[in-house]
Amino acid sequence: IDTELMLKDLETLERAAQRLAPKARTGDKDARERLQTLTRAQQALEAGTPLRAQDWNETERKHLAELHLLTMKPVLYVANVDEAGLAEESPHVARLEEHAAKEGAEVVVICAQLEAELAEMEEDERREMLAALGMEEPGLARLVRAAMRLLNLITFFTAGPKEVRAWRIKKGTTAQQAAGTIHSDFARGFICAEVIAYEDFVRYGGEEGARRAGKLRQEGRDYIVADGDVMHFRFNV
Repeated sequence: IDTELMLKDLETLERAAQRLAPKARTGDKDARERLQTLTRAQQALEAGTPLRAQDWNETERKHLAELHLLTMKPVLYVANVDEAGLAEESPHVARLEEHAAKEGAEVVVICAQLEAELAEMEEDERREMLAALGMEEPGLARLVRAAMRLLNLITFFTAGPKEVRAWRIKKGTTAQQAAGTIHSDFARGFICAEVIAYEDFVRYGGEEGARRAGKLRQEGRDYIVADGDVMHFRFNV
C-alpha cells in the first residue's frame, strides 16, 4: 500500500516542482526554499521512505502540508489475531511492531472475531468474558484511544438531566473554543465554564455530589480543556 501512496505523492511533488521552477530560477527566495523541500521529499520517496518517517523542520512541514501528501498522514497499525494471539507473542505482530517503530507509529492488537462476539453480549456477560480472558476492556476501546492519540484529540462531556454528550476537540483547545463546538453563540457570549473532572463526577455521583464535595470549579475563556472534563458553559445571549 505504501508503494502506491508513495507513487501518488511523487506525482504530486513533480507537478508542484514544475510550477515552482520558473519562479526559483528568477531568484525568488520563497520558491527556492519550497523547491528544496520538494526535492528532499522526492529523494526520500525514491529511496522507499514514507514522508512521515522523515525528520522535517517546521518550515518544511508547512511547505509539505500545503500539498496534502498521502505518506505524510499519521498511521495506526491494527493487527488482527485469533484469541490465542491476544495472550501469546506472535512473530507476525513482532515484525509489524518493528516496521511501525521505524515510523514512530503505534500497533494495536485485537481479535476481530472476539470483538464481534463481545458487541452482541449484555454488559454482565461482556464483563465475565473479559475477566475470563484476563482483559480489562474490549480491544475496540484500546483502538479508539489509540486513534484519538494519533489525531491529537480529547473528549469533554456535557451532562444534563436528560442526556450526557461527548464532544471531540483537539488537545490544547480553550474553554471558549470548546463552547463554540456546541454552538457559536456559546463562544461569542462566553462568561465562564463550570468544570468537574471526570473522575470526580463519577466518584461523587454527578454534578450535585461533586459540587457539595467542592470539586466543581469555574474556569475562564483561556482554560485549556483536559481530557474527560465535564463542562457546563455560562454565556450571554
